[in-house]
Amino acid sequence: MDGSQNINWYAIYVRSRYEKKVHLRLLESGVTSFLPLLDTVKQWSDRKKRVCEPLFRGYVFVQIDHHKEHIKVLDTDGVVKFIGIGRRPSVISVRDIDWLKRLVREPDALVRTVASIPSGKKVRVLAGPFKDFEGVVMKSGRDERLVVFFDSIMQGVEITIHPDLLLPFGPDAPVEQRSSSEKGDGEDEIASAVKHLVRP
Repeated sequence: MDGSQNINWYAIYVRSRYEKKVHLRLLESGVTSFLPLLDTVKQWSDRKKRVCEPLFRGYVFVQIDHHKEHIKVLDTDGVVKFIGIGRRPSVISVRDIDWLKRLVREPDALVRTVASIPSGKKVRVLAGPFKDFEGVVMKSGRDERLVVFFDSIMQGVEITIHPDLLLPFGPDAPVEQRSSSEKGDGEDEIASAVKHLVRP
């Protein structure tokens, strides 16, 4: 059997302000580690400074064979525990890791992180850097706020996005939109979204 079938992404909880240290120590020990960092500008009374801060405080992601490597991860200074239900760690989907990587590449669109699922309509992003993201939309002026929630770590990210780029889906979506989405025929919606992106 191919050993790679047992390799998955997991989230680990680390000591406060130890995210970068743990990430580097894991890499040095040969563990595949991912720490979503946001490049932001901090304003002090007398100066501005550009800093890199974790997207989710206290979380680092590792890609390992849990059976063989979990002790190595837990023995890393600063690591507290694996995130999961009881003693069973939660597997993080490759899709979620991809979404996190894409989120940190667009820091200007990120508003804040959230720790609970908001109420609102479910939507899918049709075009742009967040294409195929799914989340819950919240109205806020001309732009809408889309919350992308990661169930495995019970954390979400709120981003600003133009409403033209969003398509409702699921049981609450209008029948005609739901049926066209189910058939995979969303060319009209995508064309409209792309027109918006190139609009002067």
